[in-house]
Amino acid sequence: MPTRHVSHVPDAVIIGAGITGAACAYYAGRAGLTVTVVDRGPVAGGTTGAGEGNLLVSDKEAGPELDLALLSTRLWRELAATLPPETEYEPKGGLVVASDETALTALRALAARQEKAGVQTHEIPAGRLHDLEPHLAPGLAGGFHYPQDAQVQPAMAAAQLLRASGADVRLGEEVTAVLTDRSGAVSGVRTTRGDLPAAAVVNATGTWGGALAHMAGVHLPVRPRRGFVLVTEPLPPRLVRHKVYAADYVADVASGSADLQSSAVVEGTPAGTVLIGATRERVGFDRTLSTEALRRLAAQAVALFPVLSTVRAIRAYHGFRPYLPDHLPAIGPDPRVPGLHHACGHEGAGIGLAPATGLLVAAALRGEPPPLDPRPFRPDRFGTRPDAHPHARPDDSEGAAP
Repeated sequence: MPTRHVSHVPDAVIIGAGITGAACAYYAGRAGLTVTVVDRGPVAGGTTGAGEGNLLVSDKEAGPELDLALLSTRLWRELAATLPPETEYEPKGGLVVASDETALTALRALAARQEKAGVQTHEIPAGRLHDLEPHLAPGLAGGFHYPQDAQVQPAMAAAQLLRASGADVRLGEEVTAVLTDRSGAVSGVRTTRGDLPAAAVVNATGTWGGALAHMAGVHLPVRPRRGFVLVTEPLPPRLVRHKVYAADYVADVASGSADLQSSAVVEGTPAGTVLIGATRERVGFDRTLSTEALRRLAAQAVALFPVLSTVRAIRAYHGFRPYLPDHLPAIGPDPRVPGLHHACGHEGAGIGLAPATGLLVAAALRGEPPPLDPRPFRPDRFGTRPDAHPHARPDDSEGAAP
């Protein structure tokens, strides 16, 4: 993406050119605001570029995150009608399967709670699972179909949102300080290329959201949670038709454990490759390849789709999800520093939640009513010390950024 520079003072500087920063820029631009996006690397150079592109409601309990996901689901459909086809938006739907009656009973209870919140769910008896996925393993107890689940190509989606935003995009430019005036309010940022004044600064730095918050003088306990994805060789079209995963994936998403967790999510792509994710573990910014994580993913994928047992994996990649202790992102103005806004901490749901996050940030920047209740996402809810939140762990260091 070409970098463009303008001479006027923007209404807001957005730090981060991943999917969340791009969505903030897009909706701010639609609201009539002038925006500059600054990133020390390329577009989608962090977590976004290492994502699968999941747009999920199926893995979320009823509550604030699901409300955010449902709003984003609607917004993604609107965006798909206006953005170029390179975003690869696919409303393929999700299929969550249960291995036994105990797991199926738990899925029914989850689906009932989700339906009350506005999620579309359809129970699929064991005998009809193969109508949706012909290559699925036999012997499963049943499952639930979620037609609202979808997928995008995350790096292309971020690039297209930025292009459509009209923002001044500055890549390869690192923010070194958040500037404030005598009253303590934000007055802009300092970068490796000079000072950039602005009345508002948006922290959309993903896994490094805690470090940027610290730069502004506030505490936000964002930590990295590493995840691996396997990619197969190209296979016949529609070998896997939906996003398919076992019921225990939902528990993994909600877990706060630092240990390695894996629950395969299997899905096809327009190119014919099959993506197999995802693992979760808190190891700081350790980029070491984990053969154990890949082994688990492969075994779980084959358990769901035995046809994959003879398929070659051609590559693996990994990234770091921006994890907050209560599993909710930090979105909106920070009352501790006037003019500072946050849009980070979405963990593995950032691609799906980006549009609603951008809409919330744009409304806050404009001083307009939010599209949903923003209070659960307050950036100051963790207090001022690493141990102020009951679920925070002081020994979970972010480590050295790569």
